Amino acid sequence: MQTTLGATVALGGVGAHSGLASRLLLMPAEAGSGIVFTRLGGVDALRAEARNVSSTDLCVRLGSGAASISTIEHLMAALRGLRVDNVAIEVDGPEVPAMDGSAAAFVEAIDEAGIVALAAPRRAIVIRAPVRVADGAAWAELTPAPAGGFSMDVEISYAAAPIGRMRRRMRLTPASFRAEIARARTFGFLSDAERLWREGRALGASLDNTIVLSDGRALNPQGLRFADEFVRHKMLDVLGDLALAGAPIIGAFRSYRGGHRLNLALVETLLATPSAFAIVGGEQRPRGRPAARIGASG
Repeated sequence: MQTTLGATVALGGVGAHSGLASRLLLMPAEAGSGIVFTRLGGVDALRAEARNVSSTDLCVRLGSGAASISTIEHLMAALRGLRVDNVAIEVDGPEVPAMDGSAAAFVEAIDEAGIVALAAPRRAIVIRAPVRVADGAAWAELTPAPAGGFSMDVEISYAAAPIGRMRRRMRLTPASFRAEIARARTFGFLSDAERLWREGRALGASLDNTIVLSDGRALNPQGLRFADEFVRHKMLDVLGDLALAGAPIIGAFRSYRGGHRLNLALVETLLATPSAFAIVGGEQRPRGRPAARIGASG
């Protein structure tokens, strides 16, 4: 069955790219609503779908101009990872707050609100045939999963230490999401950060919300949360990006040296290839009412 939040919950913080303070409200929504973003005081609602993505430069941005909302990927990952289907999201600012650079704060907020089942079946996108996109040596693909569910197999490769080449696989459940990727933080190199600051970008990035790398080590006093935190964070990004397909995907995802742009290209290619998938479950916009409360741990 579809789900929504049991109550409204608020979060606040600083946008990693704008450097501006931002407040976020996550509110219950009817079955079939999906995930919908609105800027505070605005009238334009933006459904969290690939067709509304305007940029994948450093982060994922929905919409354009005064109605745009950036850096939605970690919040989207938390909602998809915990199987929350319908949420109305109001953002006071141009960007979802970075929090600690992971999805942990969003998970805590969802737990605080609770997850409620709705009297409507959940839609899902079932992969029927392989879909693949590539950009030079980098590639990403979705293939059928005979056993059902959703799995990820992500490999990254960086010339610089301490990342190098890392690969991780996981089968997604709410429990595996919490344990394996929800707390993995975004990362970047100090040399890149200094360039971005000069360009007026990444103005809110700091050791509080980013793993900053220089001279082969993390500058953050607390170090890494996982030895392979870098590839875990890439998996978090994958989950948030693929959530923009508009429904949970049943299939197997693999990528090598992927990123937001390649992930979104894969979603767009999938949706443009009707023979590669089938929609199962409820209608596009069924209406329902809360039926039962679901344990937050999933």
